[in-house]
Amino acid sequence: MTQAKAAAFHALHQDFLILPNAWDASSARLTQELGARAIATSSAAVAWAHGYPDGNHFPVAKLVVLIEEIARSVSVPITTDAEAGYADDPRQVAENVVALINAGAVGINLEDGKQPHELHLRKIEAVREAATRAGIDLYINARTDVYLQQLAPPEQAVEETLRRAAAIKTAGASGLFVPGIVAEGEIAVIAERCGLPLNVMARPGLPDAAKLKALGVRRLSAATSIFAAAMEGARAATVDFLASGSSETLWPRRGEQLNYNKLFAV
Repeated sequence: MTQAKAAAFHALHQDFLILPNAWDASSARLTQELGARAIATSSAAVAWAHGYPDGNHFPVAKLVVLIEEIARSVSVPITTDAEAGYADDPRQVAENVVALINAGAVGINLEDGKQPHELHLRKIEAVREAATRAGIDLYINARTDVYLQQLAPPEQAVEETLRRAAAIKTAGASGLFVPGIVAEGEIAVIAERCGLPLNVMARPGLPDAAKLKALGVRRLSAATSIFAAAMEGARAATVDFLASGSSETLWPRRGEQLNYNKLFAV
């Protein structure tokens, strides 16, 4: 079943995949109910929802439990943001990822951040080898932060991204994630030349889905935006309720209610 879901997840990248990122079982199940073809987690949203800062601070054991909870609640493929693998040792990263596979994930994000590019490659290689031994064609969405972390001068960002993409592909990645990029011309060049399905992240200035598809992008991620929207709704409702104590203004904020007991019925 896991390998079938892995194959299905790979196949989704042949067209154009929109992924609204979730942070727990309820947000994942709601995402599926609303028509998402796969579930992706956001590492930052997961960390914040559990009281941790983003940036490889969330305990991997807790992430494994979370993926188990999501896998119990949804039927579509699951990909999890594994940040930088929660370790510097590629062998430990591979062990962490195998635990996520065993929990139900068929895809991961694995980022370079400000770590050495060569270390990122060794992690991808170790994860690919471990996943193959586990019998899973894991979708490794290799994230490079050339744009997000400004790892190269702006005039060199495209070529640096393509340089890293070539090595990332050789190391065994399935896709390339370039968060922070918004310019149509740069997106088009990277999509055409990177040799992997290109994933971009929703942010102001990014073209809409139809245009991204025409540019050659294969995946669009919401990242933290849906979590932030949900928390803004909670903030506004709480501020109003604390100020007024009004049931009449609080109740309409509930909107159209799903039957959550039915949604999670065993």
